[in-house]
Amino acid sequence: MLIRFFLWLRSQGLKPGLHELLALLDALRAGFSRLSLDEFHVLARICLIKDETQFDRYDRAFGSFFSGVDAAAQQLYGAVPADWLRREFEREFTPEEKAAVEAMGGLQKLLDELRQRLDEQHGRHQGGSRWIGTGGTSPFGHSGYNPEGVRIGGKSSQRRAVKVWEQRQFRNLDDTRELGTRDIKLALRALRRLARTGAEQELDLDGTIRATARNAGWLDLKLRPERHNAVKVLLLLDIGGSMDDHVRICEEVFSAARGEFKHLQHFYFHNFIYERLWRDNSRRWDVHQPTLELLHKYSADYKLVIVGDASMSPYEITEPGGSIEHHNPEAGAVWLARLTELYRRAVWLNPVEPSRWEWTPSIGITRELMQGRMYPLTLSGLNDAVDSLRGR
Repeated sequence: MLIRFFLWLRSQGLKPGLHELLALLDALRAGFSRLSLDEFHVLARICLIKDETQFDRYDRAFGSFFSGVDAAAQQLYGAVPADWLRREFEREFTPEEKAAVEAMGGLQKLLDELRQRLDEQHGRHQGGSRWIGTGGTSPFGHSGYNPEGVRIGGKSSQRRAVKVWEQRQFRNLDDTRELGTRDIKLALRALRRLARTGAEQELDLDGTIRATARNAGWLDLKLRPERHNAVKVLLLLDIGGSMDDHVRICEEVFSAARGEFKHLQHFYFHNFIYERLWRDNSRRWDVHQPTLELLHKYSADYKLVIVGDASMSPYEITEPGGSIEHHNPEAGAVWLARLTELYRRAVWLNPVEPSRWEWTPSIGITRELMQGRMYPLTLSGLNDAVDSLRGR
């Protein structure tokens, strides 16, 4: 496989040599990359690619060679033939059909069943209720319906997958985007608290006039500390997946926040907050910020603002290992509780229409964890969130 991978990189315009390939083999023998495709991705890039301007081309070549399949899933279950996942028709499910489909009954049960069906299945299936395929009610495949499933290939339509058998790259939100409206900035500006701090270096005009008058006209200059924005904001942004529908409004809020707050720290997460966050989506698999370090680094006087649609499988919130992308040792609910315990002023902004909240169990769970402090990502919702952060 390594030789084929090496030749594939060269065919894609990259020029790793034999010395680089031997260095990679030595690194693998030394155990620098074990069972993780993410680790192998980084290790191979270090050994084979010497020009950082070629990293993006390498990432694309790597993704096309491995077809985005997560190594852990490959080791557990084996490969799924691409022909099984070919989509040939769009199926609409009636409410009666949806009601007849029952959940498998737990995350581990779902993964055990996937392993068994991969062992038993020998051909392509479409529109069925059991095998890996497309357009049916099976929990495995894509373009169908199941309240709890593993999406393999395709694109999210029902947004109920417990696991997604692929690695996605998400782009950063644009913090320089021109706002469609100034109202978002004005709403956030209500949160700012200006305080006079630092050395006395700004002219106090009113004080100077009063002192000069008391001094019979002799000029008596008075100085005062400059006014600084004293509010500190910790902004956590859900990125990718179902949030792709809300990129524009999230970019506007992000851009407004960057313009209004001097002390703003931002991090990304996907679906829910776990043991690590990141600043750059293009490097999120190899450069991240442990959430525990974030809790130690940023003091309790920060105001916490989380932006996300909270639309996912409930397992992603309540269960260890429930993350759609990796095995999280602790449940997301545990991490959110730690954040809200430290940052007493915290809100969750949700871009989903509030009329749909009651139909999504994960939104209800998240609202409960936030003690009701979830607000729609509208101007009125933003104003309510700012009032909550100000303690009103």
